[in-house]
Amino acid sequence: MTYTGEVKVGGPADVHELADLMISKVAVGPMNNNAYLLRCRATDEQLLIDAAADADTLLSLIGDDGIASVVTTHQHGDHWGALQAVVDATGATTYAGAFDAEGIPVATDVLVADGDTVRVGRVELTARHLVGHTPGSIALIYDDPHGHPHVFTGDCLFPGGVGNTWGDPKAFERLIDDVQHKIFAQLPDEAWVYPGHGNDTTLGAERPHLTEWRERGW
Repeated sequence: MTYTGEVKVGGPADVHELADLMISKVAVGPMNNNAYLLRCRATDEQLLIDAAADADTLLSLIGDDGIASVVTTHQHGDHWGALQAVVDATGATTYAGAFDAEGIPVATDVLVADGDTVRVGRVELTARHLVGHTPGSIALIYDDPHGHPHVFTGDCLFPGGVGNTWGDPKAFERLIDDVQHKIFAQLPDEAWVYPGHGNDTTLGAERPHLTEWRERGW
């Protein structure tokens, strides 16, 4: 079936099958969080992005092969609610942005900085530090050698705008600057965006609205 990225809590995962990587998206928890399981086709190693909630659902998605690592995109509690349970069950190495790790009550094994590489099997993901939603939010970019890039943005970019900055104009300016310079300016319109909540989008769908977002201030 064709991947749409449309999932709902309690429903099945949607699987995006790429040449070297499988991406399984599932919605969990009362805030409709997205969690993403990445599986390297060459090695079968797996990585989870955001153990947000509902450890049973996430562990069922992970299956008997386990995961090597789990990346938390930022420190807000709805994105790490099942992290301890998942780590206890799998022994996974934990990753988080260097400036958000102190806000996550599960020990971070690897502190991630802008430009760092996070690997799942033979697949490489590039981390981008995006400030504004939190001090240390990170996005992960998979530059598919067989197609277009894939970007896991946490709560920093959604269909229709950047993440919440709670009316703080300085935080908003920093976030939209980072998103524009580190994501939009570096990647093509075809880049697929996987956000922390809700449906997916592409950079091409959102790029025409950057000026509008700046003018409205959110």
